[in-house]
Amino acid sequence: MAFMMHFSTAMTTDKLIIFDTTLRDGEQSAGASMHMNEKLRIAEMLEELGVDVIEAGFPASSEGDFAAVTLIARRCQRAVIAGLARAKKHDIERCGDAVRHSARPRIHTFLSTSPLHRKYKLQMDEGQVLEAIRDSVTTARNLCDDVEWSAEDATRTEEDFLLQCIDIAIKAGATTINVPDTVGYALPDEYAALFRTIKNKVPDIDRVILSTHCQNDLGLATANSLAGVRAGARQIECTINGIGERAGNAALEEIVMAIKTRSDLLPLQIDIKTELLTRISKMVATTSGMVVQPNKAIVGANAFAHESGIHQDGYLKHAGTYEIMTPESVGLLRAQLPLGKLSGRNAFKSKLDSLGYKLGDNALNDAFIRFKALADRKREIFDDDLVALVDDTIDNALDQIKFVALRVTTGSHIAQQAELTLNVRGQDKTIIAHGNGPVDAIFNGIQALVPHAMASLQLYQVHAVTVGTDAQGVVTVRLLQDGINFNGHGADIDVLVASAKAYLHALNRLLAWRDRTQTL
Repeated sequence: MAFMMHFSTAMTTDKLIIFDTTLRDGEQSAGASMHMNEKLRIAEMLEELGVDVIEAGFPASSEGDFAAVTLIARRCQRAVIAGLARAKKHDIERCGDAVRHSARPRIHTFLSTSPLHRKYKLQMDEGQVLEAIRDSVTTARNLCDDVEWSAEDATRTEEDFLLQCIDIAIKAGATTINVPDTVGYALPDEYAALFRTIKNKVPDIDRVILSTHCQNDLGLATANSLAGVRAGARQIECTINGIGERAGNAALEEIVMAIKTRSDLLPLQIDIKTELLTRISKMVATTSGMVVQPNKAIVGANAFAHESGIHQDGYLKHAGTYEIMTPESVGLLRAQLPLGKLSGRNAFKSKLDSLGYKLGDNALNDAFIRFKALADRKREIFDDDLVALVDDTIDNALDQIKFVALRVTTGSHIAQQAELTLNVRGQDKTIIAHGNGPVDAIFNGIQALVPHAMASLQLYQVHAVTVGTDAQGVVTVRLLQDGINFNGHGADIDVLVASAKAYLHALNRLLAWRDRTQTL
């Protein structure tokens, strides 16, 4: 009850609740998948960021998702931990079992309301939908004091019927009402008008929080979300980097910085530590395999780049001529102090602390050893190099298969050959493999040393961490088996070594999944 009173007070003081669904809707991005430990790392970072509600997953969808939501509920004790559930008794009970370990649990249940969904998806009439809403919200409320109900495809639902559905959900005990633009169909003006209508016509609407959830099919997710807030919504559902189903969701970093930058029109209280936005953006991009486009607002590589001479001239005279926010405000440093081969352990640890990494002694030692090896090969090591190095160290700590050494023979008129050494469950194994190019040869060698014929390569992509010919390359690899994607990444100055590490990272995740499923 104290939790409900907290958010009720927030409404009157214009507190905006930031609801992050990166771990649920974000993971529904085509090709995106996250291991349980990766989900936990992101959840802990979201909590550090200051997110109010973390939707940790869909517990009834799989044993893995149930376990991940349960683990996050146990470990993250400041944020509200929500799980998604269909309007089915089993789903809701399963969700309740997972989130009950949280200090602040929430059950988020939903049902389609539009005529198109009623006819083709649900095959239910209006009366059956209303009854299902009442039953599902009542079931959820009997398990948890904090219940969110969503009207799937709300923006294509008849207005009068949508109002009935919301009224039923409130009477059944919902504490948050979400009005999703599920297929990204609405325009900002009509989405705002819908919220005003709900506020004016639904009895007892002041008893609940109104929420937005906007998909980006027409590129309007952020605009629609902010329009909904200006019309009375006090929760926004969003994801890091805007990842999600189809074209994605409203991007958390865009929402937050729009509110921070335009507080004159959006005088709302949010508790997000914006200086962490760049770091969590990179974490999610690397983990999910969904690379951020260079011109992405706020966190893209070009977001604060000034190429045009006119822009550069104005910027040099006064940064405010072409920057409406500072790079530092989202965690970018204008002038980074690079580390080098003579930097000591204390300087290394201090730099990691400033980047938000709190490593234990063993992890710090491993990272420092890798840093020294990198420093011997790269003249200057910048913040982005360290982020790539440390993330690579953390992600590969528990791998069954480890990279040891690689020598590649390649050229325009010779056979492509890779001599590869891997540590396979404690034993070093070496092979000489051939292929149509050096990367193909490396991957063929891994396949020979660790057979996994049922898995297919779905994605291979490379990008540079920093500038220069000695920049680290970060490689992303995606393997597919039994309809499940396994993303891996690797970082190294040598892009071929990074390729081997990325493939092994994905393969280790696949092997861990095999081990788990065989024991169930």
